[in-house]
Amino acid sequence: MKMHDPVPESGEKTRTAALRDELAQGNAMLARVAPILSHLLATPDHSLFSDELVARIRGMCHDMAWQILRAQAEATGEKGRDAFADRHGEDLAEHFFASPAILSHCHALALEWQLSERMEQQYGIDPVLSPLLQELIASPDSSQASAAMAALATQARFAQAQRRMELPLSELPGDLFHALLLAWRSFNGQRRSDAMIRAEAKLRNGYDESTNRLALLARLVSGMADDATAALDVTGAGVALFLTALGARSGQSRGMAVLSTNEKQVLRLALGLRAAGLSREQLEIEVMRLHPQADPQRVIGEITPSEAAQLLAEAGSLGVS
Repeated sequence: MKMHDPVPESGEKTRTAALRDELAQGNAMLARVAPILSHLLATPDHSLFSDELVARIRGMCHDMAWQILRAQAEATGEKGRDAFADRHGEDLAEHFFASPAILSHCHALALEWQLSERMEQQYGIDPVLSPLLQELIASPDSSQASAAMAALATQARFAQAQRRMELPLSELPGDLFHALLLAWRSFNGQRRSDAMIRAEAKLRNGYDESTNRLALLARLVSGMADDATAALDVTGAGVALFLTALGARSGQSRGMAVLSTNEKQVLRLALGLRAAGLSREQLEIEVMRLHPQADPQRVIGEITPSEAAQLLAEAGSLGVS
């Protein structure tokens, strides 16, 4: 009698397929973020801005618009530069609301600060000077100590800016800085004068991506080499270094690493930690520190770091930088 291989039960999924499906569901949720934010920010109904996160994003967009308009007023010889910026700031900020890239970046920064405040309340972690950063500042390696001091200074400025709901143009990633200036161009349409060209040139000449917070944090984590695993301990490293290390070591963008800390994205967080090289026990500890009520995602510890990285790569970054 000819023997046949058993037919798998209908609907049965492999572990990897199940994880892939759950990631896809999380991605679908993240893909709706920018359109929803754009609607909330553009609506004239201010009752919708009671949410601190949305208000913070709105504040950052207004601050960037004000900085650009002040530079424009200076180039055109306007005497009341602040008044000029105040007069046109609302319209330019609303123009920025239509940019998914700008909104996604501001959203990630607002989430990072929100997480920093929560970690300070729960674990007493200073949002500026973490234990790991203190160690790096005291490093006998002068280049590492210098990089850590620079990161500390820019992290302090970030904390101050977030409390004020501001975002200096100098702190934008290079591609987003360029996109912001292009958005300003499109806002002005055919009215781009010689003065505006001069203003844009001055803004570009004054911009140096290598000195901003994200670049300094990335260099600091990169310089730690194999010791960078220490940066994946959120209570020791602090939120800023933790997120930088998570993105770099898991093959994700930093922005996507930030989004993975949302309570609805615990699977992505666990996969990122596994892809970054943490053991099952280590990743469970970090997941529970960030989300004490969540599923510890023990199943993720059963797959290899390369398998976790592959799942994240397949899921994509949704354009989040």
